[in-house]
Amino acid sequence: MPRGFGLCGGHSAGALTEETTTMHDHRKLGRELALFDTDPLIGAGLPYWLPDGAVVRHALEEYIRTAERKAGYRHVYSPVLGKRELYEISGHWSHYSDDMFPPMDLGAEQVVLRPSLCPHHALIYRSRSHSYRELPLRMAELGGMYRSELSGVLGGLTRVRAIQLNDAHIFCTLDQVADEAGAALEMIRRAYEALGIGAARYRLSLPGPGGKYVAAPEKWERSVALLTEVLDRSGLPYEAAEGEAAFYGPKIDVQVVDGLGRESTLSTVQVDFHQPERFDLRYIGADGAKHRPVMVHRSIIGSVERAVAHLIEEHGGAFPAWLSPTQVVVLPISEAELRHAEALARRCADLGLRAELAGPERGSLGARIREARLVPYQAVIGAREAADDRVALRLRDGRRLDPLPAEDVLDRIGALVGAHRTDLWDPASPTSGRA
Repeated sequence: MPRGFGLCGGHSAGALTEETTTMHDHRKLGRELALFDTDPLIGAGLPYWLPDGAVVRHALEEYIRTAERKAGYRHVYSPVLGKRELYEISGHWSHYSDDMFPPMDLGAEQVVLRPSLCPHHALIYRSRSHSYRELPLRMAELGGMYRSELSGVLGGLTRVRAIQLNDAHIFCTLDQVADEAGAALEMIRRAYEALGIGAARYRLSLPGPGGKYVAAPEKWERSVALLTEVLDRSGLPYEAAEGEAAFYGPKIDVQVVDGLGRESTLSTVQVDFHQPERFDLRYIGADGAKHRPVMVHRSIIGSVERAVAHLIEEHGGAFPAWLSPTQVVVLPISEAELRHAEALARRCADLGLRAELAGPERGSLGARIREARLVPYQAVIGAREAADDRVALRLRDGRRLDPLPAEDVLDRIGALVGAHRTDLWDPASPTSGRA
């Protein structure tokens, strides 16, 4: 991600060791696991998602949409194109045009692929009148945007030209900013817990010498003070970094580190006094007069592409169960149990679990278990299990559970998946695991 422009600009879930997780390269592993790929005819920096990768992406998107709905966000859709004039008003054209795609002529107008969603959301806010009683108004979108990245910096999913961004903008009063920004940080914390990842550090990103920033010293001072208050109130350790701010304001960046020690920004919270003024955004206050709202930008998981890249490298493909392309693999020991195994796979599907049947035609039981080593749950069915409607469950981390009623197993797995847990089995469960 280019410097000076915001995104709103852990532990492995499997039995893989810390040493092996440092060796994961998402570009190599993503192709080996058939998650994503590229083609020169589509173009550099424009990856496509294969079926298993699309499942991971969809699960991630649904998680964040659900979390946003619960937090009071309203979702919108906005077009990926906009008139050049829109970005001239927002300030992107004068501060960021080098990283935007060239304008396209449509008759007497010029349109461009958007580099950010915030100008569109500002116009959506402006399209209706608003009272102070509606604020904070939280607007969210998982939307596409485009950056004209140079070929030399493109790589895998981390530096791409077409980005699907988990973006949101909160329009609020000045005295609501700190609470809204703090709530966004808490959403980030909960998301990282569900994803099984951790923040390397929190950064207060400030303007630096020589950068292209909006010239409004008073607004910058006020924004920095607000974000500093939010960080101090949260109790999170943080570092200030000059030269990393967005062109319109400072931001809190949540940094992650890959196996090779390379740092990048995954999530961000920003305070913006600039665009509400540029777009003349207003709300009617308790006094009946018009007032200017503040715009808080926040991205919980950043771009879907970068989030999935980090998840691949963090977990080595052994994703938390709720994210795994296949959550349950059903393993009949012989042809005699095949019909029962097929019925169990259908029961999984009826409960919303992603299940796959791996029958004896795919090799010995040991070979099938090794093939499914990244699948969180391996449901082994022998003659005794088929007769009693039980399952001998093997967990990805190597634990083997005593045979349990199939209904009990599926209910427990469904509960863990539905709660977005990273542990594979409830430690409070009376069922004992054996290595």
